[in-house]
Amino acid sequence: MSTEQQSTEQQGTEQQGAEQQGAERLAPGALVDGPAVALQHEPVPAEQSVAGEPSTAYLPLDVSAAGEIGIWEMSRGTMRDTEVDEVFVVLAGDATVEFVEPARDAIVLAPGSVVRLEAGMQTIWTVREPLRKVFIER
Repeated sequence: MSTEQQSTEQQGTEQQGAEQQGAERLAPGALVDGPAVALQHEPVPAEQSVAGEPSTAYLPLDVSAAGEIGIWEMSRGTMRDTEVDEVFVVLAGDATVEFVEPARDAIVLAPGSVVRLEAGMQTIWTVREPLRKVFIER
């Protein structure tokens, strides 16, 4: 395959991936640029907002009976949350997660951090640089 054909094929795959925004399953072989894909932010509900004016956005990549895989992002600010069972990998950003219940030491998140959360954990997220992660929820 020529370089031009490869480039055209890659652009088509990227476009397929972008067209999947909002879909429940990413097309097989589709490409999504996790750190760069555009996401639509919504303000964090007032009852969850702690400081600043945080907003969040997410893109589902795969939703099935087994769980969900997606990209999630939070802007600068602080919010409280009740977690679900998930494992995530930080793609970009700088943040601290405090564990309120059950009480645990706070963790600092940076690109490459891998974290597991359990359903029901009460947390406080303080984001200093917009945080983007890929998550797998079960």
